[in-house]
Amino acid sequence: MTRSRTRGLTVVEMLAALGVMMVLLSIAIPLTRWNDKRRREEQLRMELQMMRDAIDQYKKLSDDGKIQQKDVDQKGYPQSLEELAQGVDVGDPKSGKTKKMKFLQKIPVDPFTGTDEWGLRSEQDDWDATSWGSENVFDVYSLSGIKALDGTYYKDW
Repeated sequence: MTRSRTRGLTVVEMLAALGVMMVLLSIAIPLTRWNDKRRREEQLRMELQMMRDAIDQYKKLSDDGKIQQKDVDQKGYPQSLEELAQGVDVGDPKSGKTKKMKFLQKIPVDPFTGTDEWGLRSEQDDWDATSWGSENVFDVYSLSGIKALDGTYYKDW
């Protein structure tokens, strides 16, 4: 009399396999979250750099006399981020010809707050001011109060 052995997994084998899968998931989920945060940090760095470059370009053209300032308090800086996105008339002082120039295609969205609202500082404000003096836009920063992977706060970048 031959008995055929049924193929399949025993309860112990199923529990062992489930245990291994749980350990692997407990490692994978934090790594996925960390990777997502790292990706959003890189996006924030790029957006801040892009806006700061646009402000610097505006300032240079203003100092060269190619952008007419509306207010003395501007000190060569834009009045708002919207002005950088909507564009300003840039002209050659010698020929008198002007053209509309946009410094930003649009105001970027902060990857941590999910809005296009940014903290602004005027040239007249302290370097760590949290309220904007409204004279001009000298610098931008994130409004997020979250800590970065390196331990600093995004608002301090």
